[in-house]
Amino acid sequence: MRKHFLFLFLAALASNSLSAQARGNRVGFIDMEYILENVNSYKESNALLEEKAEKWRQETEAKKTEINKVKEALAAEKPLLTKSLIEERETEITFLENELLDLQQKRFGPNGLLMNQKALLAKPIQDQVFTAVQDIAEAKKYDFIFDKSSDLTLLFADKRFDISDQVLRVINRTEKREQLSKKELAAEQEKENKEDAISDNPELAERQRILDERKAARDKIMADRKAAIEQKKKEYEERRQKILDERAAKKNGTVSETAKTAAAVTTAKTTVKKDTTATNAPTEAELARQKAEETKAKTLEERKKIIEDRKKALEERRLKIIRERDSIKKAREEKLKQ
Repeated sequence: MRKHFLFLFLAALASNSLSAQARGNRVGFIDMEYILENVNSYKESNALLEEKAEKWRQETEAKKTEINKVKEALAAEKPLLTKSLIEERETEITFLENELLDLQQKRFGPNGLLMNQKALLAKPIQDQVFTAVQDIAEAKKYDFIFDKSSDLTLLFADKRFDISDQVLRVINRTEKREQLSKKELAAEQEKENKEDAISDNPELAERQRILDERKAARDKIMADRKAAIEQKKKEYEERRQKILDERAAKKNGTVSETAKTAAAVTTAKTTVKKDTTATNAPTEAELARQKAEETKAKTLEERKKIIEDRKKALEERRLKIIRERDSIKKAREEKLKQ
């Protein structure tokens, strides 16, 4: 019976080894420094710690300045002091320098306050990273996952094996979920599923990148157009206000300095050519035409927005269909493997 059991165990072990060799080892890596730099809670705490460290540096510099002043004073007074007084001053300077070195080691040394507090800040995030790495490794069948920023030397690592963004996404999602309601959690879960589907499929990820670039380009064009329309509107309002001011001045029998200058220029022009117009101000017809153009531009902008919304809805529907097809295909493949 024991021989039979041993034979079955060895056969199972051999089959697992052969299957692992057949599919090949899956290897990934993370960059812990990159992850820490992009976790909001760590960044905020680290910023506060850096403020404290900066105060410590200022205190250290102040002590250095005091010691240098004592040294300069001793150098200036040395010819006037006795040997015993000189030795006493030098002993005091040595004591102050040793005190400064001890303070620097206590605060900035390898086992100092700054390094210890940084380690305490990073510990909770490192625990989250460890848990996230385990979950990703189990879900996606990784055999090895290394830390690029550790003592392990990676001479070369292809970016496609970097799962740092996946780990970062898991940590940020955990922080978000703690602050969301049930309804917001459902919407966030749907968004996460979409991100995961895109991340797992390189073709979808590339398509999403292209779509994001196109959307950014369209947004820039629309922003430029909107700025141009606002500028035209501002110029139109300025011209309109100028005309109203001139009319009010004529009605009240008063003429502004600008109007006087314009009148003088107009008089000079009429002496040269009498059939020219008295003013270059836009007429009512021109103002109406400009207003119509602005209304038309606004209508076009609204239509373009509606078209963009429709395109976005169609693209989301298309991505949903692709995901469903991929999931069905994956289920079939798993069923066939079984």
